[in-house]
This record gives sequence, structure tokens and C-alpha cells, in this order.
Amino acid sequence: MRSRADETRRIREEKRLINCEQVDVNQLMPLKYQWAWEHYLNGCANHWMPTEVPMARDIETWHSATLTPAERLMVLRNLGFFATAESLVGNNLVLAIFRHVTNAECRQYLLRQAFEEAIHTHTFLYIVESLGLDEREVFNMYREVPVIAAKDAFEMELTAALADPTFHTASAEGIQQLLTNLIGYYVIMEGIFFYTGFAMVLSLHRRNLLTGIGELFQYILRDETIHLNFGIDLINGIRLENPAVWTPAFQAEAAALIERAVELESQYARECLPEGVPGLRAPMFEQYVRFIADRRLERIGLPARYGARNPFPWMSETMDLPKAKNFFETRVTEYRAGATLRWD
Repeated sequence: MRSRADETRRIREEKRLINCEQVDVNQLMPLKYQWAWEHYLNGCANHWMPTEVPMARDIETWHSATLTPAERLMVLRNLGFFATAESLVGNNLVLAIFRHVTNAECRQYLLRQAFEEAIHTHTFLYIVESLGLDEREVFNMYREVPVIAAKDAFEMELTAALADPTFHTASAEGIQQLLTNLIGYYVIMEGIFFYTGFAMVLSLHRRNLLTGIGELFQYILRDETIHLNFGIDLINGIRLENPAVWTPAFQAEAAALIERAVELESQYARECLPEGVPGLRAPMFEQYVRFIADRRLERIGLPARYGARNPFPWMSETMDLPKAKNFFETRVTEYRAGATLRWD
């Protein structure tokens, strides 16, 4: 008779990230992929809601002459992109990725991430409503601003393939298509497209402008950092469990996908900063997107292609800050919830 320890060992060994038919997808324990559970716990510890951030100073700034027309355009373009991009990511998780990942602890994280995407969409609605912006204008930019429409169309093509009811990952081609989707959303959308917008808005925050929006973007950035790390772990885990699909030809396709994303993001930077703002010019962001792309390529086992330096080293400092501003000088916000919160 097989012992309980032997049975636990068997279940752990038979768990797989995809194409696992031996183990019930509802069987969380025993954990096999500790990294997935750690990402889930980190996501839970990072819980926040947009309405916790006061917007009075931002409202005053927006309705004054403090910001230049170029700065306003930069903010509006970023709000227009993010307002629907977060929904695209959430829909891709729910409609495409979730049903093809067969590991319970990874699914647990995907559920947490999907909720966070909803919070992010809520955040942009909160900003738009707070500033009294035209909701139709902001939330329709993905249709009406060509460079934003191009980025979204690029991503939506990847969702369509996986959302097809006949799609499966039983073949090498199917696994490659899943990896293409994961690279497109985690590495490109969340790891490249989002970071340019973060840098633009947080550059204003560093100048003590739109500090409420800046704080919200810091929160989102920290969530996205966990999303990115989970996605890269998932991509690398799938390719290690299915080494035959990681062919030189497929690697070239993945690199070409990222190169296309760099081109789109460079166009986006020029659209957001046609004349530049104090201390920021479009070429700086073109350099930044190449620097970011190299880091993403390396993390999924592909060689760097651009050799660009980071023009915004302060972005790393922003992500590493141990805590955000104290709301009303009373609440300590270290992305801790429930019993872990401390009050002054």
C-alpha cells in the first residue's frame, strides 16, 4: 500500500504547468511551484484601493495653469492607453490564459492578478472622475488615437488565437502559441508598454506635480512588477518542461515580437512627447524602452539586442521605496493589509 508521503510525492511530481491530466486542477496541495505561491502571497500583501489616495491637490493643479499644454497631453495620452490596456490584460487572463494553465497554485495567482487588473481599471476611472475629464475621450483613445490603437491591436491578436474554442496545447505548435501570448502580455504589455507610461507620469511626481496620480501609479507599478516576475517564471517554467518547443526558429520569432513592440513604443513616446516637457524628450524614452527590452529578453533566455543604457535610474528607486506617503499624515501605507497594518 502506498504511504501518504509517497502519495504526496507522486502528486507533486505529476503536477505540470500545462497539459497536466494526472492531477486534479483543484488540487492545491502539495505545492510544487513555490515561486507561484510566493507571488500570490506578495500580491495579497500589496492590496490597496484607489479611493484611499486623496486627489484634492491634483484637482487644484489640473484646473490651474501649473501644467504646460505638453505636460497635459502626456498625461492624457497615458490615461487613454492605460484605461483600456488594463482591461485587455484582465480579459486575456480570464478568457485565454487561465483555461490553459493546469497548475493550481499558478491559477491561484492568476485569480489574484485578475482582481488587481480590475483595481487598476478602477484607478483610471477614479482619476478621470476626480479631474473632471471627458470619460468618452479618455476611454475611447484606444480606438481614436492611432498609436494607442496599434499597440492594443498588437495585443488583441494574441488573445484571439487562445480564445478560439478549438485551441489546445497538446501540440508543440499550441505550446508555442501559448508562450507567444505570455510573452506578448507579460513581457511586452506589462514589462515594456507599461513602463514607458510609468516613467512619464512618475517624472511629474518627482517634480511634486500630480502627486496623487503619481502615488497611484507607484502602486500600480509595484503590482505590475509582481505580474512581470510571475509571467517570466511561468514562461521559463513552461519552456523548461517542454524544451522541444524552444527551437531557434521560435526564439527568433519571440525576439522579433519584442522588436516590433519596441518600434510601437518608440512611436508612442513620440506621440506623447511631440515637443518634450522639462527634462524629458522622446529620444530619452526611446532609449529607455530599448534598455527595458534588453532586460526582458535576457530574463527569458534570449540575448540582449540594443545595448542601451538606462536614462531613468530613479525608476529603480521608485520601485524600491519601502513605503508610500502617509495619508493625511496618519496612515502608514506599506502595502500591508489586515492585521499587518500599523497605525500612528
